[in-house]
Amino acid sequence: MKKNFKKNLLNFSKTFSFEDNLILPTIYGDGDKFLDQIENSLNVKIITRGNIIKIEGLEENVNLAKKLLINLYNLAIKNNEIDDGEILSLIKIAKSSKASKVDNDVEKIESLCFQAGKKLIKPRTRKQADYLNCVKNKQMIFCCGPAGTGKTYLAVAFAVWMLKTGQIEKIILTRPAVEAGERLGFLPGDLKEKIDPYLRPIYDALNDMLPFSEVLKKIESGFIEIAPLAFMRGRTLSNAFIILDESQNTTSIQMKMFLTRLGENSKMIINGDLSQVDLPSGTKSGLRESIKILNNIKDIGFIKFDEKDVVRNPLVSKIVSKYDKFEKSEGVGKEYLSKKKND
Repeated sequence: MKKNFKKNLLNFSKTFSFEDNLILPTIYGDGDKFLDQIENSLNVKIITRGNIIKIEGLEENVNLAKKLLINLYNLAIKNNEIDDGEILSLIKIAKSSKASKVDNDVEKIESLCFQAGKKLIKPRTRKQADYLNCVKNKQMIFCCGPAGTGKTYLAVAFAVWMLKTGQIEKIILTRPAVEAGERLGFLPGDLKEKIDPYLRPIYDALNDMLPFSEVLKKIESGFIEIAPLAFMRGRTLSNAFIILDESQNTTSIQMKMFLTRLGENSKMIINGDLSQVDLPSGTKSGLRESIKILNNIKDIGFIKFDEKDVVRNPLVSKIVSKYDKFEKSEGVGKEYLSKKKND
């Protein structure tokens, strides 16, 4: 045991080269910023001379870094460019994989890419790949996780792709208007204007994939429907892609009503973040309850993201992680104080 331990601590290095020198600036990044990110994330040292690269560090980390650079090189040849998001994505994959599995994970992610309007969509973490695979193969999917993990964005992207390819007839977007208590009649404007503020994240995703004029046209023609959750009652939603966002703020009754609207040839995505429940104290979250009730149904997909899957700014991941630890420690403290009081 001691010999193996010492061996693992020794620095390990690998030297290799790439054929096309013209591709290298793309995978190195401006001022070698991509190499710096890889070094910091995988705790290795990367030395470059022409098209020759030497990586030093622990053996496992060196092997991961080499696999990562090879995949970046192949992506650069294929796409002629690499953005910050792809670097972060491949680093996340490398850190969550063994070196022998990195290629398989990258291949799996590449196989799930699709064109949603003007945007090429590709998963940026293994969990996002699982999510898209689930959306592809299941009629109903529950997806929980913190902000920035792509829950809403990927759901909207897949809906746009299915609409554009003629697999569905319409997209239905809804969200519980908790702040207005679903009493939307008191707000000024028509139905769309009343619910718009609550669906801003979904609009942002739509506008990222389709020209603004096309989004408006599809809303006016009914191909994209924006409606408050209360207006789903009594309907059967067929040939549609239905997205319920912020579902942690549904009541038990609302969630049951919504889930039973599913019709033929439809997909239903239920997105939420159970750490962000805004319901009045003492009110059960319909999302939390429905997951407990339905988790044994094989025809329903369940995906849970965590802070490791945050793909916005890396700082968001750190913020989510800190809040999660704080809330857990606060919960332990409250439980201890309550027990002492009862004693």
